Order: sequence, then C-alpha cells, then structure tokens
Amino acid sequence: MKKIVQFSLSIIVIIGVLAGCSGDDDTVTIGYFPNLTHIASIVALEQGYFEEEFGDDITIDTKTFNNGGLFMEAMQTDEIDVGTVGPGPLLNIYVKNPEFHIISGAVNGGAVLVANKESGIESLEDLDGKKVAIPVIGSTQDVMLRKALQEVDLEATSSGGTVELHAAAPADTPTLFIQDSVDAAATQEPWGYILETQAEGNLLLGWDEFAWGEESTNTVVAASSEFKGNEELSEQYLQAHNRAVEFVQENPEEAQDLVIQHIKDLTGKEIDKEETEVAFSHLQVTTDVNEQVIQEMADISKDAGYVDSNDIDGMIDLSILEGIK
Repeated sequence: MKKIVQFSLSIIVIIGVLAGCSGDDDTVTIGYFPNLTHIASIVALEQGYFEEEFGDDITIDTKTFNNGGLFMEAMQTDEIDVGTVGPGPLLNIYVKNPEFHIISGAVNGGAVLVANKESGIESLEDLDGKKVAIPVIGSTQDVMLRKALQEVDLEATSSGGTVELHAAAPADTPTLFIQDSVDAAATQEPWGYILETQAEGNLLLGWDEFAWGEESTNTVVAASSEFKGNEELSEQYLQAHNRAVEFVQENPEEAQDLVIQHIKDLTGKEIDKEETEVAFSHLQVTTDVNEQVIQEMADISKDAGYVDSNDIDGMIDLSILEGIK
C-alpha cells in the first residue's frame, strides 16, 4: 500500500461579511477552493493583485471551500461576494434564484475520469453497475460524468442503478480506491493524477477527452448581483483576475510554486511538485467562457432532476470583462 498524501480542502482562512459599497470600512469577501483549478484566485492573492486593484479603501477577506455546494450556500447568505467555483453548482442555484452570475472564465479542462485498478473497468461501457465517486451531487464533475455516460447509453443515479454516484471530497478518493469502496472517480486535478500515482488508478478519460474535453469549462468567476452591480468593484476584481491569468500563462512554473506554497500555508501539507506540474498540463487557465458548454450543462442538470428549468438566460454576463480587455 502506498502512502496517500492528503490535505484538507475545508480550511477557513477568514470569514468576512460584505459591508456595503462605500466608505473606508468596505469589505470584499472572496471565495475559492485551495486546489489547482483555482490557480488564478490563488495567484491573485499571492501576488497582491487584489490589494493593488481594490486600493486602500477596500478590505479583502477570503474564505475557502471543498465543494461548490458550500460555496454557493455562502454566496446566497452573503458570506462571500465573488470568487471561483464550478459552473454546475452556480447554475443549479441560478435557475431558482437568478441573483448570481458568471462574469469570467478561469480554467478549462482539469477534470479526469479514473478507474480503480481492482474494478476491471477498461471502457465507459464497463461502468454499468459500478460506483463512481464525484465531489458532490450536482457538481461540475457530476454533470461531466453524465455527459460522458450519454455516449454509451448509461445513466447515473445517486441511489443505485446503472451507474451509482458516491459523493466524496476529492482528498478522500485515494483512500476510497485503496479500500475498494468505489470503482472509479470523476475528479479534478491534482486528484486525478494522485489517484493514478498513489492509488494505482487507471486513467479512463484524460482531461482532453472527458465530457467536452478541452472545451469543458471547469472553473468560472461567480459574483452576486449586488457585487456585479457595483461596476467599479467588479472591474477591479476582474483586472486582478485577468492579471493573474496572464501571469500563470506566462510564468507557469512560478505560478505552480505559488500554489504549492499557498496550500502549504493553509494546511501545513506540501503538494508534490511533480504532481502539480503534471496536473497543470491537464488544464488551460483562461478568462474565456464557452457558453454553449454551460448551456449543455444546464440541459443535463435538468434531465437529471437537479433543476426544474434549463433557462439560464442572463446568468453569463461578460460585459465588464470585455470592457477591460
């Protein structure tokens, strides 16, 4: 049995409360996940881009999450104003309460489908009757798995059936593989690579093959309507975000080092540099948003019964981003 390197993705850095939109005591609370697919948020924090763009009159607080459901719950209760999350959880809330928006892209790709070596799974068809781990029901990886299963006429369910879904934090999936508790996992990087190298998993679909492949929008910038409505704050955030994306694109190795150090500072655990480098090659850091893919995600979420409607008109608003580029 190989040693599994784990780190908690649920550490809270600072819990902030939005304090309005004027005055010296204004606070902007940024949410994100401490993992590689949120590299733009991490780099913007580490490089001081948010502080530089917001200026001295704005206090910046942060809060971290281990899944998109918790992120969106915090956004609904005004615990966070803006941040990075998968589009799946956001659209699940938007169709019920259209107060939350995608204002930029962050990462495409970065998700893979890995099979447990003991499962006998060699193709998508072999998932019939198997149990697959996902971060949370209704997550982006859940929707991506459903997209992939459509190609082989299989369906996923959270309560048994053709392909059984098992919600688990990505950090827990290596242990689940070792214990043979799940047969496969639809997960984000670096956990996919960790499953391959430390839990001896077999890559079933790489990041450029899984669901929409390189066009799969994995992470976006989400903002509440109140925050988005403050054009000055939104523009300042997106200026910092855009700078971070450009930094990552131009300085990939340094950006990876920043992520490793950031996560170590948060958790006390250090991610392996080689794992980070390989995982980073499985994603594209970008501000682009593939609106067609996100609409298809909404269609799949409706078919799965997660939402009553697939009408996401108005959810994606890139007007402020386009104005600064």
